[in-house]
Amino acid sequence: MARSSTRAKPFMLRKLLRRLFKLLLWFIAGSALLVLALRWINPPGTALMVERKVESWIDGKPIDLQRTWRPYREISDNLKIAVIAGEDQKFAEHWGFDVAAIQQAFSHNEQGGSVRGASTLSQQVSKNLFLWPGRSWLRKGLEAWFTLLIELLWSKERILEVYLNSVEWGDGVFGAEAAAKHHFGVGAPYLSRQQASQLAAVLPNPREWSASRPSTYVAGRAGWIRRQMSQLGGSHYLDLLKIPRW
Repeated sequence: MARSSTRAKPFMLRKLLRRLFKLLLWFIAGSALLVLALRWINPPGTALMVERKVESWIDGKPIDLQRTWRPYREISDNLKIAVIAGEDQKFAEHWGFDVAAIQQAFSHNEQGGSVRGASTLSQQVSKNLFLWPGRSWLRKGLEAWFTLLIELLWSKERILEVYLNSVEWGDGVFGAEAAAKHHFGVGAPYLSRQQASQLAAVLPNPREWSASRPSTYVAGRAGWIRRQMSQLGGSHYLDLLKIPRW
């Protein structure tokens, strides 16, 4: 009996590993097909929107999520370049990860004090669209996986389009169109350079900072973003996003 039990353990282990391997293959195939489909299909919502809705139910303070999809061509170039200037100036160059920024953030965080992030726009799309909040290694690994898929299967313009239609710009305010109307009373195509820079300036903390009534800090950050927009070449920078990846 002892020998039989001993022999059964490796068999069970191999069986478990085969099942786990099959599950991994299914996940890889399924996630790749999902991301490929979203190259053409506009996502109806995001994991972050679900999170905000659930939070409101738990807190007993229901919110109406505001979001209206705007195609890439209908979003102000001012907002496109402002977000790139404020969040990810190497967006046209990298394949999802800004290694230099990650190293700088790691060195800064090792010294203690405020935690600095180094997420690219692609990483933020992955996190907001597919994943739950947190800093576990599993979540970070999944974020890296989805970021690679997005960079491989989408154009840079598509990544920016999904980002601008999904990012949070206030409690329950998601996407460029809802943000433009909520903060400035205009549509996403009509955002001025000043308005766009103020929207980009609040992205690190959109639920606490106001784009339409900026604090001294936000106003200063918006001014810095406008200077960066000029240094990047303004809307001419967006031409780099049209270059085929393959």
